[in-house]
Amino acid sequence: MSSEPITFDVDDRGVATITVDRPEQLNALTVETLEAIEDAVDEAADRDARVLVIAGAGDDAFVAGADISHMVDLSTPEAQAYAELGHRVADAIETFPAPTVAAIDGYAFGGGCELALACDLRVAAESAVLGQTEIDLGIIPGWGGTQRLPALVGDEVARRLIFLGERIDAAEAAEVGFVGEVVADDAFDDRLDELAGELAAKPATALRAAKEALNAAGEGSAATGLALERRSWAGLFGTHDQREGMEAFLEKREPEFE
Repeated sequence: MSSEPITFDVDDRGVATITVDRPEQLNALTVETLEAIEDAVDEAADRDARVLVIAGAGDDAFVAGADISHMVDLSTPEAQAYAELGHRVADAIETFPAPTVAAIDGYAFGGGCELALACDLRVAAESAVLGQTEIDLGIIPGWGGTQRLPALVGDEVARRLIFLGERIDAAEAAEVGFVGEVVADDAFDDRLDELAGELAAKPATALRAAKEALNAAGEGSAATGLALERRSWAGLFGTHDQREGMEAFLEKREPEFE
């Protein structure tokens, strides 16, 4: 499928890629773009994608933020509806059954950061610049940033980034835990392809269980999360991938997962 504001593809490894395709607008997120991303995430799930990559077109931006020209005259009810749309998209990425990767190549501000925060893994090009810059627009992060950022980088760092609207480079983002990996610009596409391939080759059922358990860690008590982990762990026994993985280990060969 493809539509004007995004492109969507699933390759033969099961790697789905959603690319925000508005490079002349630095991939700013319009209502149409958010709705297209939401539809593409649903289609990736329907097609049993083993990995979902979120990227931005062009050389300048991952996603430079939400569409300010749309927001400037919103009423409170209209702003509420826009926030709910952004939350639906971020939540869909966060709960996607397979691992999700934010390919941060260029600017990632405001809503762009919030899309990245909803992903499981974040890989940044050396030239990337990130920031929750909403404060300078007279607003705050509205698509999950006030909740997901502290969980990722800690309370003090998150408050500084949000209160001051600081823009940080990829190296600093890695230092504070905002991104997990920084890659040279000229090696970025190859590294993303390599990482996606590594994830796609892992046992999908086990990855899904791991993601569900990890997501539960921030949603309730430790006891609830640990109980889910026990159930998920035990439930993997008897699956093809569990037997294959363990037999391959004992036989000193590479496993062939489903």
